Amino acid sequence: MGSTAVITGASSGIGLATTRALAGAGWHVVATARHPESAQSLRDIADELPNVELRTLDVTDDQSVDSCIGSVYADRGSIELLVNNAGAGHRGTLEQLSLQEISQSMELNFFGVARVTKAVLPAMRAARSGRVITVTSLNGLVALPFSDAYNAAKFAVEGLMESLATVMREFGVHLSLLEPGPVRTAFFANVGGHASNIDAEDPYRELINRFNERITAMGSSGQSAESVADVIREIAADPSPALRYQPSTDAQAIAAQKLVDTTGRSILAGTGALLQP
Repeated sequence: MGSTAVITGASSGIGLATTRALAGAGWHVVATARHPESAQSLRDIADELPNVELRTLDVTDDQSVDSCIGSVYADRGSIELLVNNAGAGHRGTLEQLSLQEISQSMELNFFGVARVTKAVLPAMRAARSGRVITVTSLNGLVALPFSDAYNAAKFAVEGLMESLATVMREFGVHLSLLEPGPVRTAFFANVGGHASNIDAEDPYRELINRFNERITAMGSSGQSAESVADVIREIAADPSPALRYQPSTDAQAIAAQKLVDTTGRSILAGTGALLQP
């Protein structure tokens, strides 16, 4: 039947590009989204390519995850690859955020990853093969200002997967993290929280508006979703994949700086520049 890949958050951006890239490499791709019926670009790919099928999956819902992953195993017999891609940004610093907003970001960006990964691990472990590629972000290594909830979720995912990767390799299962910087997708346009319309009385108004302008400009000049998908395809084909990948030279340089400067001073200087006039 061929190797089966499940992709979460496949309706747009990196997930959509990865659907096409993996299908082109011969994978049977199960492309999932909360509302695949309304994702026209994804539906177009499924109509075009016979090895792409669409399924409904809400990573924040236990029943949805169990139903979707269970049906894939029932129909396909195995899942060789999971690409955790579903997620969304959230703008705001701690004082601006409600605990509910923080919880919602963690539910989608952290618990969603944990929930779907947990669903595929038993069969992969038993088969002593399989791989999980999780799209995190440079925000999982370097915390940008006014992204507190999103940073926290991505840092948590990095810790979860780094710990889990060591154990799962003993069972022949490989886990990898992909840490892109800015990518030209609708991610920045769809970010939740305080991305626009900041109250005039908000003490952070000037700073966050300045940050929003800078980060939006960075997104418009970022790499393409297709170039990120190409890296995912390469990781999926690597017989001995690494734990971490950065899909651009800029992302590699930022990640390297985090490791070189153990004091964190250069990181604060770099991110602080995003708030300056």
